[in-house]
Formats: sequence, C-alpha cells, structure tokens
Amino acid sequence: MTSDVQVQTQHSPANIMAGESKKLYAEDDISKLAVLKSTDSIPRKYLMCVAAASVAEATTYPLDLTKTRLQLQGEIASGGANLQYRGMFKTTLGIISEEGFFSLWRGILPALYRHAIYTGFRMSAYEEIRNSLSKTDSQGHQTGFPLWKKVVAGMLAGGIGQFMASPTDLIKTQIQMEGKRRLMGKKPRVTGMSDAVRKILRQSGIPGLWRGCWPNVQRAALVNLGDLSTYDSVKRLILDNTRLKDNSTTHCLSSGCAGLVGAVMGTPADVIKARMMNQPTDGNGRGTLYRNSFDCLRQTVQGEGFLAVYKGFLPCWLRMAPWSLTFWLSYEQIRRSFGAKAW
Repeated sequence: MTSDVQVQTQHSPANIMAGESKKLYAEDDISKLAVLKSTDSIPRKYLMCVAAASVAEATTYPLDLTKTRLQLQGEIASGGANLQYRGMFKTTLGIISEEGFFSLWRGILPALYRHAIYTGFRMSAYEEIRNSLSKTDSQGHQTGFPLWKKVVAGMLAGGIGQFMASPTDLIKTQIQMEGKRRLMGKKPRVTGMSDAVRKILRQSGIPGLWRGCWPNVQRAALVNLGDLSTYDSVKRLILDNTRLKDNSTTHCLSSGCAGLVGAVMGTPADVIKARMMNQPTDGNGRGTLYRNSFDCLRQTVQGEGFLAVYKGFLPCWLRMAPWSLTFWLSYEQIRRSFGAKAW
C-alpha cells in the first residue's frame, strides 16, 4: 500500500511539473553558459575592445595632436630653440585659426588602425593572462594575481602590442606635423597615409616602418603599467573594500586613477618617441638628428632641461584621463550589452 502511494506521489502532476521545470531551468542555465562562453571568446572580446578604443580615440584625438605639437616645439636639434611656447589652449586655438577646425583630426585614420592592433592585443593578452593566473575565494574575492604580476602582465602586453602597431604611430606622427610644416614654408613631406608608407618603404625599406619603435615600446610598457594594472587594482580595491558596485561610478574612479598614473609614467618616453619619429632622414633612411632614443634623451635634457621630457604633460594627461574614462565606460558597457562578464 505504501509503495503504491509512493508511486502515485512520484507520478503526480505536481511532481511531473516540478521535474519538467527543473529540466527547463537546467537547460536554460546550459544555454546561458553557452552564450556567455561564446560571447567571452577571444575574437569577440577583441572586437568589443577595438570598438571601445575607436570611440575613445575619435573623441579625444585633438588633444593628442596638440600634445604632439607641444612636444616638438623648441627642439634644439632641429633649430627651434627660439620658438615661443604657446601652451595647450593657445596651440589648439592656433591650429584651428591657421589650419582649420578639422585639422585637429589630422592623422586620425592611422591612429584608429593603431588601436585596432595595439589596444586590441594588449587588452586581450592582459585579460587572458589574468584569468589564467587568478583564482576566486569563497567570498568572491580575486586572489592569485598580486600587483607585481599585474605590472609585469600590463607592461608585456602593452610593449608587445605597441611593437606590432609602431608603423601606424610613425605615420600618424608625421601626418600630425604636416600642417605646421606647411605654415613654416617647408615642403610637404607626406600627403596622406598611403603616401607616407610608400616614401618610408622607398627610403629605408620595411625596417624603416619601425623607426623610433623602441621609445614607443618603452612608453607603451610604462603607460600600461599605469593604465591596466592601476585600473585593475583600483577597481578591485573599490569593489572589495567599499559598498560601491561594478557600475559607472566605480569605472570613473578607476579610469581616472589609471589615466593620471599612465600620463606620469609615459610622458617622458612619449616626448622622445615623437622627436625620434619626426626627425628628418638621410638617403639611407637614418635619422639626421639623433642616433638613438638615448641620444635624443641626452640632447633634450642637456639643451632644454629635465622638464623638457614632460612637455605636453597637461594635454597628455587631459587626453589620457578622458580617453581612459571613455574607453573603460564604453568597453564595460559594450561587454554588458553583448552579455559578456565585466572586465
């Protein structure tokens, strides 16, 4: 009798519905995990990162052009010792009045190509390294990925990514200075991105595309030391030690700290990189002003003082802070929209 009751109970409509419901929930969880796994694939994360970087670059690019112009003013080796510094705002207004408003976006195309290579690689590589090395404890806190590992991972990801993207930075820097060269009565050096590539290849071959790459790689490694590791660490500290959630407020605070540290660490190498890439070349494609990045650093400090390596710091920081803010907010929102987990 008891067994009959148990059989009837097991096969009752309520139990059948409960079993079906659990099955549906299990299937739903499996499908959600499958979607999350496909959304979190490396190619998809790479594309989401490139999209966010493009938004940030297009928004803040005028500050990058202003920064480059300031870094190259008063360059002793090029005979510009007597140039009058105009500062960030006067330089920006001067570009608009002398060259036109849209000249503030001169060189934007190679800049976007650069981020498609550089930012896409550094973000994907850093995240994969972090995910493979870190663990989560019982309270949901991330462990196994201390600050020194974040610093090493950030510098490696940034340095390798920038080495791959260095030709686009060389072309961008040369295009950014064309308006100024023409105003000074100099003959145009390049007319556009494709023309710049042809002339560099004709003068010095494929290796010429990587002229000035080492200070560029050094800058990228230092910037990523400040950007990726700082953002990651500050965000984790906020989430673990405050009541703030993983939202826009946390992203703003983390990206603000990341931009400041990145600018402090990266500006000296950025100045050297800009001067190495902008210097004229001889018939063999070799620079005529500096033998290498250390020679450029020596001449800059001896001729203009130590603070010369921080020329353009204000627009560099003012660009890096909103760039970092725009990028991280866009990136986190894009990931959320596509169903990927937070960075």
